[in-house]
Amino acid sequence: MNVEQKDFEFMVDVLTRELIKLLMERLEVDMKTAFDIFYNSDTYAALNRPESGLFFQSPKYVYSILDNEIKTGKMG
Repeated sequence: MNVEQKDFEFMVDVLTRELIKLLMERLEVDMKTAFDIFYNSDTYAALNRPESGLFFQSPKYVYSILDNEIKTGKMG
């Protein structure tokens, strides 16, 4: 699947914003903590690799992967 770099970056930015909101709501953490959790996750690393396809998924689907990683230490 081929997507232009600017479109990929936009989609990652939109997902990141939504995932930070979900982290803040569901874990009841502040924004800085939510960013720290997300930016240090394997999920974030995968999201930034176009070949993972995560940037095409819904925020709730990607959050479920992140939530599993938070709980188990493994992406899944």
